[in-house]
Amino acid sequence: MDRIVNRLLGAVVIAFALYGCGATTPPNAGGIGFEGRAVTRSDGRIRVSASVLSAEESAAVYGVPLADKGIQPVWIEVQNNDRGSYFLMSPGLDPSFFPASEAAEAFGDRSVPGGKAGLDQRFRVLAFRNPVRPGQTVSGYVLTNLSEGAKLVQLDLVASKQARTFSFLMIVPGFHADYHVSAVFRRDIYPPEKIMNYTDDDAFRTALEALPCCATNEDGSKKADPLNLVIVGGLDDAFAALVRRGWSPTEQKWSGAIMKTISSALSGERYINAPVSDLYLFGRAQDLALQKARDTIHQRNHLRLWLSPMRYHGKPVWVGQISRDIGVRLTFHSPTFTTHKIDPDVDEARTALTEDMAYSQNLQKIGFVKGVGAASQSEPAENLTTDPYFTDGYRQVLVFDLQPTSLSGIAFFPWEAAATFDSRPRGAKR
Repeated sequence: MDRIVNRLLGAVVIAFALYGCGATTPPNAGGIGFEGRAVTRSDGRIRVSASVLSAEESAAVYGVPLADKGIQPVWIEVQNNDRGSYFLMSPGLDPSFFPASEAAEAFGDRSVPGGKAGLDQRFRVLAFRNPVRPGQTVSGYVLTNLSEGAKLVQLDLVASKQARTFSFLMIVPGFHADYHVSAVFRRDIYPPEKIMNYTDDDAFRTALEALPCCATNEDGSKKADPLNLVIVGGLDDAFAALVRRGWSPTEQKWSGAIMKTISSALSGERYINAPVSDLYLFGRAQDLALQKARDTIHQRNHLRLWLSPMRYHGKPVWVGQISRDIGVRLTFHSPTFTTHKIDPDVDEARTALTEDMAYSQNLQKIGFVKGVGAASQSEPAENLTTDPYFTDGYRQVLVFDLQPTSLSGIAFFPWEAAATFDSRPRGAKR
């Protein structure tokens, strides 16, 4: 064990030498205030805006360090130009939200201007107050549990025999994600003439089957993990569903994140935003990566996604790779000399994601297409770090929608039937 630790510590030194001094701090995200970052949506005559406050912003607004107590304010504004009064349902943002009085009580022993009574009054004044009557605009804060990385803000507004739901996926200020919402979801990666919108399912299937089997290394000379996933949807449906089910964004590969990754590997502690290595498709590294971590860094289900030049009924189409990490080992195939060991049954991770998303309420349709190529358990393929894997050769297609879909309402494309979704044993002929 001591020899392994010493080798890992040596790898830390070499890794920092390779990354260089320029990676000691992540890029500055800028100093835009929370109201300037607010995202706005409209539905009929109801208009809502929302923003997640950073730890510094919440301390400035409330006068006490809310983040130290695991509390994160969400600023909300509702403009009601409808005929009836609307009520914001705070449990929609967080089932374990903090009432103003409870949050104030957590700081009752602090010396603050106005004392405990003044602090309680301040928290109450800042809280969002129902109802929002016709012609009114109401703003205020709902106190939620602290999230790092990304936060799904769901606003449920109810009136007499009416309900309106708005979902926002927001990057939490202060987190140094390996992507930026503006860059990934709003940039024009492809010129309009290169984008193909598919409305015919058979044509869409053919296009998906024509995709490369695997991601590659940077120069494209070596195959990496299989491209076994297609996600159809955007920021407010597919990625909101992922965050709702506990998937977290990954952090930039700056020195602090690398150090935390290695120290977590040594201690076995949890790091739900641990960086992932770069794989390549369409001539670039993944546009974003997400993971669903367990209580130790050694185990997580993680995926990489690339935005494709395809659309399906106008929705963005993401091509991805998903696998489950089951350990950490030394390797000379990584700049940090450490890598996660993947579960060789990569189809299991693919299926686990599908089942997880079925409970997200936004999964609308499921399908399988060819394109990966089968690899048997007796003759497995290998990824870039020489981990073996086997697969039935299919890629999973998941289509998301803003409208809630029950388990019984999820539809299936009449395409392929993967072994993991039928009664035939793995490797059986079709």
